Amino acid sequence: MTSDSDIKSWKTLDKDLNRISQVEYATQYVALPLVGTGVAFAFIVVAALGAAVVFAGAEGSMFVIAAAAFGAYMALNIGANDVANNMGPAVGARALTMGGAIVIAAICESAGALLAGGDVVSTISKGIIDPAGVADSTAFVWAMMAALISAALWVNLATWVGAPVSTTHSVVGGVMGAGIAAAGLSAVSWPTMAAIAANWVISPVLGGVIAAIFLAFIKSRIIYQDDKIAAARRWVPVLIGIMSGAFATYLALKGLKKIVDIDILTALAIGLAVGALSYVVTAPLIRRQSRGMENRNKSLKTLFGLPLVISAGLLSFAHGANDVANAVGPLAAIVHTESFGEVAGKVSIPTWVMVIGALGISFGLVLFGPKLIRMVGSQITKLNPMRAYCVALSAAITVIVASWLGLPVSSTHIAVGAVFGVGFFREWDHVRRGRRAAGQRNGEVRTIAPEERRRRKLVRRSHFMTIIAAWVITVPAAAALSGVLFVALSYLFD
Repeated sequence: MTSDSDIKSWKTLDKDLNRISQVEYATQYVALPLVGTGVAFAFIVVAALGAAVVFAGAEGSMFVIAAAAFGAYMALNIGANDVANNMGPAVGARALTMGGAIVIAAICESAGALLAGGDVVSTISKGIIDPAGVADSTAFVWAMMAALISAALWVNLATWVGAPVSTTHSVVGGVMGAGIAAAGLSAVSWPTMAAIAANWVISPVLGGVIAAIFLAFIKSRIIYQDDKIAAARRWVPVLIGIMSGAFATYLALKGLKKIVDIDILTALAIGLAVGALSYVVTAPLIRRQSRGMENRNKSLKTLFGLPLVISAGLLSFAHGANDVANAVGPLAAIVHTESFGEVAGKVSIPTWVMVIGALGISFGLVLFGPKLIRMVGSQITKLNPMRAYCVALSAAITVIVASWLGLPVSSTHIAVGAVFGVGFFREWDHVRRGRRAAGQRNGEVRTIAPEERRRRKLVRRSHFMTIIAAWVITVPAAAALSGVLFVALSYLFD
């Protein structure tokens, strides 16, 4: 027979066990965010150890080891921030799950970096600093180190606040600030900086306009047609052909530098051939897939799903091939300077340096990418496969147009600008159709209260203002931080 004291003891034990369970749950909840940080730190340490093995006993090896650690840190931040521009629209449109997007992006980013990443990288980032101004090898190493650290810190901060920024511009700002601190204002190529500043406006506007034009075309030729399926059979293969041709041209220009150097006319000819072939192949496939589909928008989303997934993977491949230099460029410059004791305008990228960049981008995407992917894909404006398809297509076409015009553009600004362009076009189209359908009765236009008008906005203004502000201050913020770091490094190790 159980006594009262035994019952009380069991109740006390149950309470204690329950408290322990709550403490365990709390510990797991608190520790979960620290897992990503721990893995990232471990990767940085491994990168530094790898550099130590390669440069064991060599003069200046400590500087190379430190640069490898900061290069790994920069690569992690590029993966956390930049890759969201490629995968965000596909995830927001629910064409891909978050896990699927991360796997595809990690594979394509790494493949792009390792297979098609450039063999040679400019040590002075877009020619904004005259190498003669920092000819002293020690000053040059400190300048590159300061640029690398400042760019990584700025991108890390932008990711934390949820703002997709240009990592290219972050590196440009870092190099500019360190160059000014090392050699004065005269070391900067101000016409080049003016062209980069103009890109702040040109890239997002051009991306937004092209995305809006394609969305207007899809709405008028497919969505607003009485027989949506018949219209889709006619136009979806054309759009896939345009997408294939655009990406073939994009990859020929930006992603295949390591294999062969292709001019714009040859790239366009390749794109035209690939686009025509894609149309011939996909037209019967779309006809077969659309059989038995209901005449509604949900069916159209299915037809655009697979092309959207493919476009996201191609964007990631091209991004890995083109932007990995942002992570490893300053590191490669430091390695070359410490190895040969001279400052060079362009240097070869060692394989181990490229591996750090490729793996770092993938780790950064897996560990910290979902936050920006959600923001770009669903928090700026609501996306479906058709709208997201327009964003991806706009990104490829805008880069081609910019390359033809010789304009320096940012893939981040283009992709996010395209998302905004789609959202603002939806707002305009929503108002226009609303006025046509319900706003005019007996010749009178129905007025809408300001509060109701604000409620109907399809683009979140708070995100718009945050992102624009982050874009504007990226270069000066990275430059100021880099200048301070250069002075500090020079003072500490002089």
